[in-house]
Amino acid sequence: MSVLNNSDTLLLLLVEDDRADAILVEELIADTGVDIKVMWAQTMAEAEKLIAGDRPDCVLLDLHLHDIDGMEGLNRIAALDGTIPVVVLTGLNDEHFASVAVGSGAQDYLVKDRVDPETLRRAVLYAIERKRAELTAVDLHATQLRERENARLERGLLPSPLLLDDPGVDIVSQYRPSRANALLGGDFYDFVQTPDRTVHVMIGDVAGHGPDEAALGVALRIAWRALTFAGLRGADRMRQLERILRAERTGKGIFATVLSLAIPPEGPLISAVRAGHPGMLLHGGGTVEWVEPAGGPALGLHGGDWTPVPIELPEGTGLVLLTDGLFEGHIGRGNERLGEAGLLELAQSFAALPGGAFVDALINAVEDRAQSQGGIEDDIAVVRVERVRQR
Repeated sequence: MSVLNNSDTLLLLLVEDDRADAILVEELIADTGVDIKVMWAQTMAEAEKLIAGDRPDCVLLDLHLHDIDGMEGLNRIAALDGTIPVVVLTGLNDEHFASVAVGSGAQDYLVKDRVDPETLRRAVLYAIERKRAELTAVDLHATQLRERENARLERGLLPSPLLLDDPGVDIVSQYRPSRANALLGGDFYDFVQTPDRTVHVMIGDVAGHGPDEAALGVALRIAWRALTFAGLRGADRMRQLERILRAERTGKGIFATVLSLAIPPEGPLISAVRAGHPGMLLHGGGTVEWVEPAGGPALGLHGGDWTPVPIELPEGTGLVLLTDGLFEGHIGRGNERLGEAGLLELAQSFAALPGGAFVDALINAVEDRAQSQGGIEDDIAVVRVERVRQR
């Protein structure tokens, strides 16, 4: 509402225990030329009931009532609803206390013997505007802090690759956050190359959304990289990741899925270890297939057997690792979701595209299908890895 727009009806709560003063204020309000509906409370207890039942646009508060005195009334209104602007109504000798009240959160103060209709009009309208500006500034600051925190967490979830010169692989990675204003997810990935020139690729997803889940994803991603360089592989590495998850998670119900690949420099076979994570797409040669190696449960549930499984990565093809945000979003009315079968069908329509273009087209198509439902509901992480001839 603009301060110059007096066409809207304002609901004003007058908290005043002196009937004569209350009548005087009501007469002043009638002369302001503003459409104001007045509710009158003689005690703070009565005012609290009125606020709980019908939120006023502004409160005119006497500092001295039968059941409160001084700043207590202001504090009680703020505790009940901190978004309501308050204008303190005080006697001539209470100006010092009124100034303190403004410092404590009131938007303005009026001295009873010095109020006229124009002063009252301006005080009420500007109090509403100042409170609105104050709340907007607080929201903006909180948004900026959240964005900076998310940016730091995303850098931890999505690191730069650590590969040797001429690594023998081509890696495409993409991360798409969920729709605006959603909480940060726990999707993470990493890829490193050890001195034996084996390329290790990992993707994971912590269940839930928020900074705690994202921070746990960062811890698991960093731990995976450290364990890989320390020489742990397969089930041993998964068991250590699960120990870290159990130590770092904020609740017993939190778990994470992980899929890890080891790609040696020679030969068509690679090794896959899967802990509750979705399968992969095998893309190349104009075709796309769904590959889901055998695996154990997600980390943090009840332990399990995470035995490495050999799978084939033919020359000229790439494996596309992904998180479930790519296929679990709603795409139609009700509970209709894309699903793994729908994702495969969609991917096959882009099979002729090269690696990077294929990943972009697939994610864009998923986002387009989710637009009618308000956008994707979960973060999306995709990593495509393909062997290439070393120079």
